[in-house]
Amino acid sequence: MITAWRKSSHSGSTTDEACVELAGLVEGVGVRDSKDPDGGRLAVSGAGFAGLVGRIKRGVLDLP
Repeated sequence: MITAWRKSSHSGSTTDEACVELAGLVEGVGVRDSKDPDGGRLAVSGAGFAGLVGRIKRGVLDLP
């Protein structure tokens, strides 16, 4: 099975911008660096990913 990775529509279109790509997996969500698609990847549960996105939206995390 080929994994379909996608970047947010809010991400820039140039290749030098730091972005993450997501992929729907059978048991969760895959996350990788768009600048290094052959590098390391994370696989998280759907609930874990939803929790992370919720914390980001609420401003709970100290992100630049």
